[in-house]
Amino acid sequence: MTQPASAPIQRLRDALSQSYTIDRELGRGGMATVYLAQDIKHDRVVALKVLHPDLAVALGPDRFLREIHLAARLNHPHILPLFDSGNADGLLYYVMPYVEGESLRERLDREQQLPVDEAVHHGRAIASALDYAHRQNIVHRDIKPENVMLYEGEAMVMDFGIAKAVSAAGSETLTQTGMMVGTPAYVSPEQAAGETNLDGRSDQYSLACMIYEMITGERPFSGATPQAIMAKRFTETPKPLRVVRKDVPENVEKAVMRAMATEASGRYTTSAQFAQALASESTKTPTDTESLPKAVVSAAKSVAVLPFTNMSNDPDNEYFTDGMAEEIINALTKIQSLRVTSRTSSFSFKGKNDDIGEIGKKLKVSTVLEGGVRKMGNRLRITAQLVNVADGSNLWSEKYDREIEDIFAIQDDISQAIVKALRVILTEGEKKQIEKARTENVQAYDYYLRGRQYFHQLRRKSLEYARQMFNKAIEIDPDYARAYAGVADSCSMLYTYFDAREFNLRQADIASEKALELAPELAEAHVARGLVVSLSKRFDEAEKEFETAMKLDPKLFEAPYWYARALLSAGRSQEAVKMFERATVLRPEEFQAANFLAQAYDTLGMNAEKETALRRAMKLMEERLELNPDDARACNLLSTKYAKLGQPERAVEYAERSLGIDPDDPMLLYNVSCTYAVLGMTDEAMNCLERAVDKGFGHKEWIDHDPDLIQLRENPRFKAISKAI
Repeated sequence: MTQPASAPIQRLRDALSQSYTIDRELGRGGMATVYLAQDIKHDRVVALKVLHPDLAVALGPDRFLREIHLAARLNHPHILPLFDSGNADGLLYYVMPYVEGESLRERLDREQQLPVDEAVHHGRAIASALDYAHRQNIVHRDIKPENVMLYEGEAMVMDFGIAKAVSAAGSETLTQTGMMVGTPAYVSPEQAAGETNLDGRSDQYSLACMIYEMITGERPFSGATPQAIMAKRFTETPKPLRVVRKDVPENVEKAVMRAMATEASGRYTTSAQFAQALASESTKTPTDTESLPKAVVSAAKSVAVLPFTNMSNDPDNEYFTDGMAEEIINALTKIQSLRVTSRTSSFSFKGKNDDIGEIGKKLKVSTVLEGGVRKMGNRLRITAQLVNVADGSNLWSEKYDREIEDIFAIQDDISQAIVKALRVILTEGEKKQIEKARTENVQAYDYYLRGRQYFHQLRRKSLEYARQMFNKAIEIDPDYARAYAGVADSCSMLYTYFDAREFNLRQADIASEKALELAPELAEAHVARGLVVSLSKRFDEAEKEFETAMKLDPKLFEAPYWYARALLSAGRSQEAVKMFERATVLRPEEFQAANFLAQAYDTLGMNAEKETALRRAMKLMEERLELNPDDARACNLLSTKYAKLGQPERAVEYAERSLGIDPDDPMLLYNVSCTYAVLGMTDEAMNCLERAVDKGFGHKEWIDHDPDLIQLRENPRFKAISKAI
């Protein structure tokens, strides 16, 4: 077709003069012309895309704006955000960040093939973005190299909503404009056949075609005409990747070929599963945990915040220095285009003298933030530096000598400095999220930090102390929403793991309601509420709270994790799988999420997926124990896994090791009971189960329905326990 002429630039300048200063044309595609512009209100450089006039007329502004507004909700590190859209004097436009980089198409035109690791890295990143969009019921419909930008080594998907708007116009509109939705080389068979009710598996097919091209330098199907290319999808099978390129891992070939299945039912259920398969070494046995998938590593935008060193003479100030680092982690985690290592992983290096380069490699990040805090009465002296892992150079450093009342400003300064040093693009919503609900009372904040330190120890006494500290913070500041959420979470954790009395559930219920009343926009408050009502079996209410939390903060791990656990408890395993998959993407190093994902797959009879998730979980547990040998929960879960794999010696070794770390933890005792039951060690299993109940474990439904305990059900001691609870 003839390339449409761009809208006259002067007309565009006149129509948007109040909002944007148009600089020059950057390029032209099949649907739009792209201009470099200055956003006057926010003082930033942007890319302003204007639909070609004939397409704009065919679509109409209502349809276009409706679809583009849906896409504007997307907030993900590998999706180029949508800043604005509108209708200016008949010109339909939308605005995105201007990023200095190249499209994946430009990269492929220059190099043909990419290194396999890089192709898989980009493929997993794009799959993560697609999976997120699909969960918002948005299908891209035009995944191709032209719609992927490579910005500082990372893939960013753009133009969500545009193809949907065009397809919504119908075939008549497409005929008028001389274009089609989707690109022949990448379009799925169902889309090529004219189906309009597409789901995420259509995008998955297109992504697989792209990965095929990145790896082989060839498109999976070629032909003289677009019709010929699309017809081959129904009649031919692409050459296996390893035939074209011998160094392709077998699991990558299998994953890509499955994602390109002609029938959508033959592909992966979700793009998250596709991403996992790309990284998983499926040829190894379940016990060979060295083969497990590695997390997607952001080459340029990843940071680990190490616990700050306590430079004070008083060792009791440890809570303050730890809290300082945790607050910075929480702020940075709100930023979609920045990968931040979790507190659990970063704090594994607390008190150690490992080289920064080694820490960065172990945590799979490109930068590390380290610092020290000296607290002297009402004075603070804080040093911080951002280190480049590759060469050990300082990207930024600063020293603060302030009053303690300035602690919030210092935390904000450090977060903003990291954003600037890593050239991260912030959305307006992220700017607001970074400054989340917090007290202005430093004494209340001090108690809150003490509470957080106790909370993270996740032991019965520490959770009781955490609740006390949060309540002291509330006494000083009765409007402290995060402290109320802390009380609720402490009570919920006590109820879940240690003390299943109704008292704890009631206290959690009251505190979570108050947190939401004070801060309805605080995602953590909705998670706290969702957890409480799910423990009370009010699953419909829990669902609403968790969904709200994920909308408010898409990167908050706790929201999909506890949502998934609630869904699993409610018997909704298929939905639980999706949430556990989301949780593992948000926090790849979290072994408990991977462990529950394997269980969820098992309940659905998805044996291949279960084995992959199981191997990954075991690898993560072993990695966790390398960093923190005293992690009783990792030992505990490993013992159960080895029991099920028929390795009794290792199972008993890890079971005894976990109880040696914390012999009075009722949840550990319960899990060890499960391990012994699986191994047929009935007396040992019953002894541990009785001790677990004696120490506060009171979840009757677990005891009565846990398949690991099936061999104990007819035991008189077991029946007595079940009856007594």
